[in-house]
Formats: sequence, C-alpha cells, structure tokens
Amino acid sequence: MSGIEKPRRLMGPPLPAMTPQATVALLARMLFREGYDDHLAGHITARQPDGTLLVNPWGLTWDEVTASDIMRIDGDGHVLEGRWTVTPAITLHTEVHRQRPDIGVAVHNHPRWGTLWADAHRVPPVYDQTSAMMPGDPALYDDFGGSVDALDNARACVAALGDSSTALLANHGVLVVGQDIAQAHHRAVVLEWRCRQAWHVEAMGGGVPVRPEVFERFAAPFAQVSFPGLFEAMARRELRADPLILD
Repeated sequence: MSGIEKPRRLMGPPLPAMTPQATVALLARMLFREGYDDHLAGHITARQPDGTLLVNPWGLTWDEVTASDIMRIDGDGHVLEGRWTVTPAITLHTEVHRQRPDIGVAVHNHPRWGTLWADAHRVPPVYDQTSAMMPGDPALYDDFGGSVDALDNARACVAALGDSSTALLANHGVLVVGQDIAQAHHRAVVLEWRCRQAWHVEAMGGGVPVRPEVFERFAAPFAQVSFPGLFEAMARRELRADPLILD
C-alpha cells in the first residue's frame, strides 16, 4: 500500500474563469478593503500581451468598480476602450511600464498607514512575520514635487523606485509593482500591514525589529512567489460580497 499515491488536495474552492478586466476589478476591490481607499485617488494598470494597459476608471471608487468599467489605454495613456475617463495622473504608470518592462502590474494609491510613513519620510521597521513576507525595504522618494500627472514628477518617482517592488512617495502615497495581479496584491497587502504594525509598535513606545538576517532569510522566497492561496481566498471573499464584480 505504500506505493499508492495520495490524492492532491486543493487549498480551497477554485475561482471561476475570469477575464483580465475582471482580475483588475477584483484587485481594486480587494485592496480597497486593505485600506487603499482614498476616495477617487489611486490607479491600477495591468500590461496585456499586446502592450496595451488595462486601468481602472477615474470617477469610480475602488469598491464599486466592475469588470465592464475597466478601461484600455495605449502606452502613452490614450484611451482605446471603455466608457469612462482615465486620470491625468496615469503618467506615473505609463512611465513605470516604459522604464520597467519586467513589471506587469502597477498600483498607486494613498493608503492610510503607508501614507503616514511617506509623510514622515521614513521607512518602517519590520516588527513581525507578516511584515517580513516581502524582501527588502520600500524605496523612499523624499522630495514631493506635486502631482504625478506632470511628466518630470512621474519620472522622478519611477527613478526613486529603481529596481524595488514598492516605494513610499513622500507627502503623497505608495507605489507597488509586480509581475502579475496576484504578486501585486500580495506586495500591496504586506506593505500596508508593515506600515500599520510599525506605527502601532512605535506608538506603544517602541519594539524590537526582526533581526536583519532572519528577515532576509524569511523573505527570500517571496521575491518570486506570493503567499500560497492568499489571492484566491481574498478574491472569493469579494465575490461572496458582490458577484457582480465579474460583470
């Protein structure tokens, strides 16, 4: 009997088949719940095989967007498909995708805790295991030059990002990039968690950060993979709350 192969078990119910537009809408919903909820601010882009970008519309909050709301633009930000408008600040994203061809998805918003550390021009320490689920520190762009619809400001933010996966934009918000939707989601969640936990620990009077060598060792696998099952579990939660996301 020892030669009998045990059946593989799923981590959870599989997600339904989804269009690329649906995955962008889902990402917006999921991150809104994580605190990426500054009213009409924030933009998500997802590079497609033909080089175009899918993007959430400007005038809809992230907790109401559905698949049919997602816009398509070219590499210069011109609208190709969609019934709504695209933010002028999309310049940040077109520059990210132009300068970093390895990036499939870019997320910019002003989440509650990440923006606090960006306002302080400080990188939060890693105080707990979840905060360590992404290697390296966020880059810090410490010179707020105004809105990123200005080309020079957008390029300065991208230059500050460098080859990092996340950045704190001083007096502004955060920038998170990934190879795909699931990786961008994981990194955005971990960044906001890290910022929130560090704020609370320091509000208590301080704490003991994770040792650098432990952080480096623990975080290393997450350079290529996301936390297994996280995206799917959080997506199922949003679909239970509103199945019309996929419409």
